[in-house]
Amino acid sequence: MEEKTTWDAVAGPSNNRIESSQPDVPQSRVDLIVLSDSAPNTDLETMSTKDGAGEKDQYYLERAPVWRALVHLCVPMMLALSANVIYGIINAYFIGTLHDTAMLSAIALGLPVLSLAMAIGGVFGVGGGAYISRLLGEKDTGRIKHVSAFVLYGSLLLGVILTVICFILLNPLVHILGTDQQSFLPTQDYVSVLLLFLPVLIANFAVSQIVRAIGAARQAMNGMILSIGINLLFDVLFILLLHLNVTGAALSIALSNMASLVYYILFLQMRDGPVKLAVKYFLVTKELLKEVFGIGLSELILSSFLIVTTLLVNNLAVQYGDYVIAAFGVSLRIVQLPEFICMGVFVGVMPLLGYSYGSKNSARLKAALQQSSLAIAGIIAIFSTIVYLFRSEVFSLFSSSHDVVSFGSYILTAMLIATLFNGFTGLIIAYFQTTNKPLQTTIMSFAQGSLFIPVILIAQALLGLTGIVWSMTITEAITCLIGIGLFIFSKKK
Repeated sequence: MEEKTTWDAVAGPSNNRIESSQPDVPQSRVDLIVLSDSAPNTDLETMSTKDGAGEKDQYYLERAPVWRALVHLCVPMMLALSANVIYGIINAYFIGTLHDTAMLSAIALGLPVLSLAMAIGGVFGVGGGAYISRLLGEKDTGRIKHVSAFVLYGSLLLGVILTVICFILLNPLVHILGTDQQSFLPTQDYVSVLLLFLPVLIANFAVSQIVRAIGAARQAMNGMILSIGINLLFDVLFILLLHLNVTGAALSIALSNMASLVYYILFLQMRDGPVKLAVKYFLVTKELLKEVFGIGLSELILSSFLIVTTLLVNNLAVQYGDYVIAAFGVSLRIVQLPEFICMGVFVGVMPLLGYSYGSKNSARLKAALQQSSLAIAGIIAIFSTIVYLFRSEVFSLFSSSHDVVSFGSYILTAMLIATLFNGFTGLIIAYFQTTNKPLQTTIMSFAQGSLFIPVILIAQALLGLTGIVWSMTITEAITCLIGIGLFIFSKKK
């Protein structure tokens, strides 16, 4: 999942200002004029030009009308994530042109490895990004350079360790992914390349969260689109021209992630701001671990459960045939289009939520929640309907197998219904993460992951393959209700 971050205004309705606790922060950076949400656009033009891009990003977090801030933060994320989904669809399409169901299954079976990279990257990136956003809202910028350096080098170091461990256990790992005799070798080829580049995959996801945390939504989008474009080019080269098949698909993912990581690092290094990535700023303190991992570990819990549930689905579904695994894999990529557009809203709004919380601007925090909720509701209603109406036509692009197309369309129906709940669940989790509520965040992460296990086991025992298909929808509905309850309870305290 997640992509996430945090932020907002320097003053609430009573114009109480939080002064910087860092004496070395230049006054021109923090002494911004406090204005209401209805501030005219000309204020953006009167800001200090010492760090024009940085001041502009902070304007949207601090003083721009909420709807305008949401457009600035969320639209680039929506476009980037949507493009990322389209890339995944194209990637599956290229493999689908080989007319090999085992290879198409290998792409689906290898998803837990990518989920592992996002999980570890989320520990550092989501936790570190949330912390950076709160520090910006509090005008305490002195510690940010240590947080950002910890996110980059900590994620790379842990990625190297995991790569070594996973290669030692490669064969049993591929079996655990749910492979059968036909899909074992292509899955092993696909996973081996991903594991080789695991440090890059983890660090790219982690550092992208820092870019979002400082409000640089456009640059975050640029990095993702750069990755997608390079990935697409390498897909054509490696799969169609060089005939590397699933190995080529994995190489495309790895090299494109490396390109976006380099882009993010160059952007942050060239930007005149508190984020620094030099090795000399890398340190590990008790406070840093607490702040980063307090929120970040909830991402690991959720992602770990999602990996387990993916493995469970693969191992339960594989007994019904390779076409079922392939149908699940393609369905997941198609349904991600409306799902990731919603994610663009609740991931994009996180800097605004965190900054508002850090600056104690409760009115702006409430407005951001309300308007992002309306956006998610509209997106789900429009895009899920469109995908549902054309599900069979879209599915036929990926496979000529009647079984894959027919059963995949059925799976897609259940997954689209699940998006009704998933979008609001994501927004609730984003709120908990950015407002420094680690307990509620952990509960939601645990619920979203752990509930699926008993649900799918019971549903499969009672309904067979039909139960497997609808288990995610049931889980998402229950999790959303739990989130609403926790949100209401937290507001009463």
